[in-house]
Amino acid sequence: MIQHPNTDTVPHQKAGDTLLSVRDLCKHYPIRDGILQSTVGQVRAVDGVSFDIRRGETVGLVGESGCGKTTLSHCVAGLTTPTSGSILVDTGRGAPLGQEDQIDKMTRDQYTKYRRNTQMVFQDNFASLNPRELVADCIGRPLRIYNEASGTELTERVVALLEQVGLGRQHLYRYPHQFSGGQRQRISIARALALDPDLIVLDEPTSALDVSVQAQILNLLWELQKERHLAYLFVTHDLSVVRHMADRTVTMYLGKVVETAPTETLFRGSAHPYTQALLAAKPDLDDDPNVPIATLEGVVPDPARPPKGCRFHTRCPVATPACGWEVDDIVRLLEADETMFSELQGVARKSDLEAALTFTSDKDAAALHAAMTSERMPDSMRVATEHLDLKGRTLNVRFRPTEEVELTKRGDGHHAACVHGQ
Repeated sequence: MIQHPNTDTVPHQKAGDTLLSVRDLCKHYPIRDGILQSTVGQVRAVDGVSFDIRRGETVGLVGESGCGKTTLSHCVAGLTTPTSGSILVDTGRGAPLGQEDQIDKMTRDQYTKYRRNTQMVFQDNFASLNPRELVADCIGRPLRIYNEASGTELTERVVALLEQVGLGRQHLYRYPHQFSGGQRQRISIARALALDPDLIVLDEPTSALDVSVQAQILNLLWELQKERHLAYLFVTHDLSVVRHMADRTVTMYLGKVVETAPTETLFRGSAHPYTQALLAAKPDLDDDPNVPIATLEGVVPDPARPPKGCRFHTRCPVATPACGWEVDDIVRLLEADETMFSELQGVARKSDLEAALTFTSDKDAAALHAAMTSERMPDSMRVATEHLDLKGRTLNVRFRPTEEVELTKRGDGHHAACVHGQ
């Protein structure tokens, strides 16, 4: 059984206890094409994310595959350089977080403290351990690099770390392939603990493990957090794990934070349709086996051209005209259903909200015009269409202007980026 980390009394966190602060963080990857490999676009893996982590706190980061969780965790751990935005980390200056604590503006000594105080446990515990190194070397390397110990003292420190994660001296001189998946993850955790960090980034640490082993690893992480007052950034797609482990939960979709709240608040009453869909899709032993599990319809849009307004509106069952409809939504429809119309010849854009779509035949243009005014299109999309004009093979369309949907307060510590309930 998984123990619940929130059952014990947790010391009151003050504002000055903020360990890490992420502000407007972006990580974009260039799309290159042609002989000269010119940049023709950007994949917006992380696109303006902000959140805080306090000392001793677990923040769960959830969302579908491809939403940017792992990229964000790599930025926090210092493994990937952000495109823009800032990551501020408390390195013990004894003052509120400021520009001096921004990782790309730190002094050499501060940066060294940041790297040793922020460790990471990866999803693939086999790939993250050097197959040519003994366990004693895998765990002892951080201690040697930072001149923490050597010789017999180093060995004893490694043994102490192994014992803390449920292993022992007999495992010192074995290779990673000689262990089970759960044991390798314990070794990875021991390595992350070697330098006594303040923050550990956990990237899907239990997703590749059996259910019984998952419970053991989660209980171990909870016990270590109590003993060492660790902070965790817990990246996962398993909402059951989040409910047991996280104090606060951040939901991401297509590079953006769509909702953030205390975990129990989120499970009692989430405010964003995407979070609600994730919760509804979570299988439960108490569910009626004759009732199909709820699933999200549609596909995740291309992160190189994310939807305007609320990025979830293309799949949202309760989307409104104010959610941000645009010309690309029509293009996505055509790409998703290639049998519906023939190939779109071209899109002459005046803006993201207005364009002329040219087809290979009058029949196809007329078919799209009829679809745009019928029940085949979402009601909210039809209402958001300000202008629709058919001229031969060309369909002119214009949507009503809309603003980016920002996070708004829904309660104590609860924020959601949705037009509903604003």
